[in-house]
Amino acid sequence: MTNKDLRPAFPMLLLLEDDPAVRRSLQMILQGQGFHVRAYGSAAMLLKDPDAAKAACLVTDYRLADANGIEVLTTLRGRGWPGPAILITGHGSRELGQRALDASFAVIFEKPLRQFSLAKAARRLVHANEGESNKFPCEKVPRGMRQARTKP
Repeated sequence: MTNKDLRPAFPMLLLLEDDPAVRRSLQMILQGQGFHVRAYGSAAMLLKDPDAAKAACLVTDYRLADANGIEVLTTLRGRGWPGPAILITGHGSRELGQRALDASFAVIFEKPLRQFSLAKAARRLVHANEGESNKFPCEKVPRGMRQARTKP
């Protein structure tokens, strides 16, 4: 038996969103698309969870009550977490886009999100990170999805 055989059937995704209605909506969409979602209402809650280190992907809002998404990813990276990350923001700018890319976010989405765009991007990143596209099938994602999305 290999380590790959011991992986959970569904990739674990960390979802960090401080708005309860948005968090629940995104959680339902992502679970419906095959993710095991661990949802958090604050950065402190996510960073205290020892299971966060096992996640396949991070999805975080930029503006949070107790931190920002870039700070959260920077902290996880400092702890050795290597997974891909997606940033969601309602306040996109070129500066934020560059800061997010510098912090190693793979994708940036501006609110409001198009239905299922987030799930498609997360699936693509998870299976690309694992190097096994056949283990977690992904729908075609539009060209440029892995680039920062900011308003000019």
